[in-house]
Amino acid sequence: MIDIDMLPENPGCYLFSNDAGEIIYIGKAKNLKKRLSSYFRQGEHDQKTEALMQRVRSVDFIITKTEVEALILENTLIKKYQPKYNISLKDSKDYAFIQITSDEFPRIGITRTDHAKGRLFGPFVSAKERDYVLSVIKTIFHLRSCQKMPKRPCLRYHIGSCSAPCIGRIDKDEYLKDVKMAELVLEGKTDELIQNLRSEMLNISARLEFERAIKIRDQITAVERLKERQMMKREKKYDEDIINYVVSDGRVYLMLFHVYKGTLEEKQEFIFGEDDDFLDEFLVQYYSDHEPPSELILPDRINDAVINFLSLRRERRVKITVPKKGDKKRLLDLVGTNIEIRFFGNRLKIKSLERVLMLPRPPKVIECFDISHLSGRFMVGSMVQFRDGRPDKKNYRRFKIRTVDRIDDFAAIAEVVFRRYSRLLKEKGRFPDLIIIDGGKGQLSSAFGELKKLGLNIPLIAIAKREEEVYLHGRRLPLQINKDDKALLFIREIRDEAHRFAIEYNRMLRTKKVIK
Repeated sequence: MIDIDMLPENPGCYLFSNDAGEIIYIGKAKNLKKRLSSYFRQGEHDQKTEALMQRVRSVDFIITKTEVEALILENTLIKKYQPKYNISLKDSKDYAFIQITSDEFPRIGITRTDHAKGRLFGPFVSAKERDYVLSVIKTIFHLRSCQKMPKRPCLRYHIGSCSAPCIGRIDKDEYLKDVKMAELVLEGKTDELIQNLRSEMLNISARLEFERAIKIRDQITAVERLKERQMMKREKKYDEDIINYVVSDGRVYLMLFHVYKGTLEEKQEFIFGEDDDFLDEFLVQYYSDHEPPSELILPDRINDAVINFLSLRRERRVKITVPKKGDKKRLLDLVGTNIEIRFFGNRLKIKSLERVLMLPRPPKVIECFDISHLSGRFMVGSMVQFRDGRPDKKNYRRFKIRTVDRIDDFAAIAEVVFRRYSRLLKEKGRFPDLIIIDGGKGQLSSAFGELKKLGLNIPLIAIAKREEEVYLHGRRLPLQINKDDKALLFIREIRDEAHRFAIEYNRMLRTKKVIK
């Protein structure tokens, strides 16, 4: 079973498997850690979920960039694996596409099949967004939406939203030009289109054709507004595999994402010993048993002989792409992120903390203190310990504050820090590599004073709740840490756990008092 504490707080999909390795349930989550943690709490489930959890033996997950991508991936995986505990919809339909047909005068409309003729754009998760995009495209470019070309103009022509090719109000070349601009918008190439339209508007204005120039100006405005609301993926008529890897301590940690027609469908993980040309060797071995895709996205170039081998296996040329920017580079980075979190999540957090705090050694053991009270009553302290990046709950400690009978967080912190480390000195226990105090500079100074009394020199920091600022003793200003830095996120994770543990103890004492 996967360690819940190692799960990321990213959006993504999770897959539950039984003893036989069969996938029995697939779900999506905005926050994988929170969602999966809820499954493993006792006594909080309905009968169906209890039955599911009795059969779960392993959990896998795939990280996505957004919750919407997780929704699309969930739909794809459910259709592929048909898990027993997912809802079975006999008339299940895919998310809708916007279609531009291949007619002489192409029409624009909606289709739910990815085999429809013409060009497809999507899928759209939100029907509301899809209908909005469709209506704006029709209005901007006046494309027809009728099933068959009528012999006289319809209402859409009279209200100015169709150029009426049915009665020859626009010639074919001009109409196809509008179709091409609509396709650029649907492909997400709005910047390119806006640049072309602005250039055309300037040329027309120079010829004093102001009415046409105003029309183009309105198109530019509409396209810019639409750009903010587009909710689609680029349509592809081919499949691609994205491969990335990390080499660490002589081992290769490699992950492969299989993307079918623009939709992530499957991931695979591999661990093997590092060797010269290991990527070439992996590709030959893997694609000896699997058909190569139309395109292979890789972090490095490979040998021409391997490319020829892949092309012979597929019986047509395989495109090899080593992207440096753009959508494909972002896909490659997404695979890299999955590798980091899957195999190195805790180690990366520790290294990041060591770097940011300039510690003498990696903080493999971290202890964090917090104080909780209710207007000065039921004052308690908590200490949580993280070992190798994960909570070590058997070493959690809680304290009833003995020497403070009023609201004085500084004195309370001093008491629990002294009690903890004076006891470790007596027992000759192991001291942490880093101590974190939940509070500001005052709490930090109190803790430092107690350590000094005990003759201990342990790296010590405090994190203030309001601005999430990190303070070091003797430094007037807080450390400058990027809000998305792994180090700060790790510090907050530890602080939040100490806060939770303290509040839990405080509530327990209050409950006992009420019962008594």
